[in-house]
Formats: sequence, C-alpha cells, structure tokens
Amino acid sequence: MSSNAAMPPEVRQFIGRARVGHLATADAEGQPSVVPICFVHRRSQLFSLIDNKPKKTEGHRLKRVRNLLVNPQASVVIDRWDEDWSRIGWVLLRGRAEILESCPGRVLQLFREKYPQYREMSLDGQPTIRLDITSYRAWGHLSISPFAE
Repeated sequence: MSSNAAMPPEVRQFIGRARVGHLATADAEGQPSVVPICFVHRRSQLFSLIDNKPKKTEGHRLKRVRNLLVNPQASVVIDRWDEDWSRIGWVLLRGRAEILESCPGRVLQLFREKYPQYREMSLDGQPTIRLDITSYRAWGHLSISPFAE
C-alpha cells in the first residue's frame, strides 16, 4: 500500500481516464457489497453521485449508503481488462467515506464534464459519496492506450 500523497501521475491519469469504478462497502456485520459507480477524482478524494439513474430504492436507502453510515471504510477498484494480458491494469483506492447531502459545485462541474449524460440531469441537492483516500495500490500497465478509443 502506498499513501495517496505519493500517487504518481500515471496512476492519477489512469483513474481520470476510467469511466467506471467498483465501490466495495460492508455492513455492520462485515457482509460485503460491490457495485459499479460513476466517479470523479479530485486531489485525495473520489466522489460518486447518488444520481437519478433507475434504481429500485431511493438514494438514502441504497445498500451502499446504509453500509457507509454504519461502516465508513470503503474501497474502489478501477480496472482495465483486455484479452491481451500485457494491457491489464488496476488501481485499488481505500479510505473513509462520508455521505454528503449534496455534491460540491466544482465537483458537480467535473461530473458534467466527464459524463455527458449528467449534463441533462438535475443534480442539485443529490447526495454524494466522498471517499477520502488514505492509501492506494496499483498494478499492471497503467500508461498504455486510453480506456475508450
């Protein structure tokens, strides 16, 4: 594990290019849950909106939110798979998460820049998960070709 302060540019760029991450949380009994998320990375924090994409449950009742309220420790894996195994790479981020009542303005702008779908959505006042990254681990070839071509 490495501290976030030492995160090299190739790791930050890998995270920035990725379109999806996988958020791992656990409930009070330690039962794990993993879900795909949209995210933005800013300095030593990663943000994930609880947006209006179709869900069976409203934002504050989602399993990931309930888990984080009782156990704020979380991880996010951002990876690139390829049949050519020389192109595989991943980054694991760990930290303490908090549920924000709404997304900070600059972060909301970053979401809209990264994901065109968010440009048309009403996102004001949407709860947001903020992961304060305390450590990371990276593996593979992180600097080769972008995720989407």
